[in-house]
Amino acid sequence: MKPQLLKVSNNLVNSFSARRDKVPYINNRWHYHVEVELIFFKKGSGTQFIGDSIKRFSSGDIVLVGAHLPHYWKFDDSYFDDGGENNADVIVIHFCENFWGNHFLALPENKGIRTILERAQRGIQIIDTGKELISGLMEEILLATGPKRIILLMEALLAMEHSAQEKPLSSIGFRNNFEETENDRINAIYNYSLTHFKRKISMEEMAAVANISPNSFCRYFKTRTRKTYTQFISEIRVGHACKLLIEESMNVKQICYESGFHNFASFHKHFKSITGKSPLSYQKSYLNK
Repeated sequence: MKPQLLKVSNNLVNSFSARRDKVPYINNRWHYHVEVELIFFKKGSGTQFIGDSIKRFSSGDIVLVGAHLPHYWKFDDSYFDDGGENNADVIVIHFCENFWGNHFLALPENKGIRTILERAQRGIQIIDTGKELISGLMEEILLATGPKRIILLMEALLAMEHSAQEKPLSSIGFRNNFEETENDRINAIYNYSLTHFKRKISMEEMAAVANISPNSFCRYFKTRTRKTYTQFISEIRVGHACKLLIEESMNVKQICYESGFHNFASFHKHFKSITGKSPLSYQKSYLNK
């Protein structure tokens, strides 16, 4: 994919950026930046794109995204409803890998920090009890001043390095081609797919969105994402099905059709292929947690 280069705002007072976002549309595009990004979704849910990974994100998630790794968080539609009950609350920290000096990470005492930043090149999600410690440190960084901010950031990265469970997101072979001229095309494909995935989408339709021929679209999309458009839209549909299974507002057959699948056998096949579990097993494992 060809993301948008985002320039992260910095100031002369602090060596790295830390902010709290209460709206769901901040940097709501497929983008990348030279800074590493540490993000905590205190409140929020939607579809997460990191490199060639597509999955749901939800309240409590913590993700570390390496420098130059493209990413995009699309909040659920309910967060954009005027007067709705769902409100976003996200803490975002951006820092350059060498903001503490070119030789700092080479120090033997900092091997743990260096290791976690290397892993972040694929994107990392923390999925164990370490989330509570890391999110607490991120809250402290927002209020801290002086050297304390840097110490807290180091503690958060070390907590990630010592985490019992962490999940790499993007595949090892993911590579990017940063052609700025295609930003609008890629974002048009993403946004159209997320808006219309509940119905059948033809290749001719997507080719028109991308402003290229149908034959060229299939080749274009696979070259840049390392997956077919059919696989891409199936991952979005399965992600939506996961959300509905967790909410327990519908039975499995209703969820099948509500997620854009047109028969139950196809839904079951794609769901198990992507998640490794049947829909009911996925629901049961989540509820048991």
